[in-house]
Order: sequence, then C-alpha cells, then structure tokens
Amino acid sequence: LPVTSSLPASDIQARIAGLFIYPIKSCAGIALDEALLTETGLDLDRAWMVVDAGGMFVTQRELPRMALIQPTLRSADLVLRAPGMLALHLMIDTVESVTHVQVWDDKVQAYDMGDVAAQWFSDFLAPVRPAGAPPRPYRLVRFDPEQRRLASMKWTAGVEAPNQFADGFPLLVTSTASLEGLNRRLRSQGHPEVGMERFRPNIVLGGLDEHDEDRVDMLHITTADGAVALRPVKPCARCPIPNIDPRTATSDPAVGDTLQSYRVDPRVNGGVTFGMNAITIEGTDQTLRIGQPVAGNFRFD
Repeated sequence: LPVTSSLPASDIQARIAGLFIYPIKSCAGIALDEALLTETGLDLDRAWMVVDAGGMFVTQRELPRMALIQPTLRSADLVLRAPGMLALHLMIDTVESVTHVQVWDDKVQAYDMGDVAAQWFSDFLAPVRPAGAPPRPYRLVRFDPEQRRLASMKWTAGVEAPNQFADGFPLLVTSTASLEGLNRRLRSQGHPEVGMERFRPNIVLGGLDEHDEDRVDMLHITTADGAVALRPVKPCARCPIPNIDPRTATSDPAVGDTLQSYRVDPRVNGGVTFGMNAITIEGTDQTLRIGQPVAGNFRFD
C-alpha cells in the first residue's frame, strides 16, 4: 500500500525514489529498498576504506578500477567480487588489528581487515607494474565507531554531524529530475546517457523539479515510526569520478564538460556541483524506505 503523508502543505511534495550505500569508499554501491538511518548516515555506508602503504586513503580518482569492485550484503558478511578475482568474504562484525589512517585532512584510528583482504585488493588494484618497480600494497580498513569525525561546522551551522569515511558529510541527496536534465543535455550533444550510480548518492528523490534539492531548507520524511528531518547544507562539488563509466572503469570527459556548461556554483568557489550534502536533524535510528513521502520548503538566502 502507498504511504500516506501526514506532512503539512509545502513548497515541494516528493518521495524517496532510491536508496544507496557504498560499504567500501569509492567501490561500487548497493541499491536498497530500505536503510537504517544512523548517526553517521545510512548504516554501513563508507564503513570500510582502501589505504596505501602509508595509511592514506585511495579512491577512483587515482585507481579507476575500484569502480569494478562489486559488494553484496548478506546477513553476516559482505561479499566482494571483481573481474578475474575469487570472491572475498568479509564478516561484518569482525575486525583485526588497530591502525591509523588518513582520509582527506583527518587522521583517525581504524581497524585493519587483515592480510587476506590486503592481498586481494593489492592483486586487483595493482595487477601490472613496470619491471623493477616496487609493489604497491593496499590494505582494507574498517572505521572505528569510537572515533568521532565531524562534518565541517562552517556548513552545518554549528551542528555536530559525524560521518565515517565519506568525503565530508553523512548523506548525499540528489533527484531523478536532476539526472534527467543532465541526460537531456548529453543526448543533445550526441553523448550517451549516464546512470545515477556515477554520482554516488545515498537518497534519490522523485517528484522534484530539476535541482530543487539545491534550494530546500529542510527535507521532512514520513516514516512508519515517526518523522525524519534532513537539512541539505552544502552543494556537492564534483571531481572527475562522474566521468568514470562504472561498467568499464574507463573515463570520458563528457559528463564533467556538460556539467561545467550549466552547474558552476559560486557557493563552492565556482566548483561544478550535482546533489546536496545533508545532515540529520531528527530521526536517527529510523528506517527509510522507497516510496516514503518527502516534503520541504524553499530556502530564501
């Protein structure tokens, strides 16, 4: 049965059209029918991360092959598959030794996931190296829940918004209309359409006009157990990752070039933006589901 909204009349009336998590930072995502909203975003989102020998995080920016690593969630484990590799099974509640890693400017304690996982990622991400070049070992780490890594309070207006290994904020919100607008422009230039997976959102809204998510002050979501309030706080400035085809790990500048033609955003110093980083104001530990109604009013700055 459809969910009936109890929200008052608002500038926008939308619905949740998609829910996604990315268990391992910069690897492929998982589409979900429902997701638990935790203090750090959707449950298990960016809970793991790949680091180099010095503990520095790595992403598709320097290793596009990460896009080909496909996770599957089961009740007790996370299964990773990649072309030419045997499946790697990670027990969700099992960690090994403590280590220290860096993600952007933040240095945090994490759990190393062991030598088997390290060898799997090293074999796949650095399969060929020049003769005489040293090996490039990579390791997989799990975020330590005792750590508290906060989003920039410059954007959250002083609200403490913890996240795990996400770039900087616990949630990313986009809309189907925004993707449709991009694809319309791509088609007009003779380029193929692209999927939402290139933009790595957590919540995709249906029923909005193009980029309305940029202009909403608060998103109110009706759940089975009450209400959730999310505040979009910062436009998501885009790096080259949306140019990478997640099916082939090859890059084409068409997406970035097209966005450059109409999505330059002065709020982030002229960066090209798509989607809004958001934080939770109310509703931690509630379950978000596809089809739930969403309402909001436009912000007038």
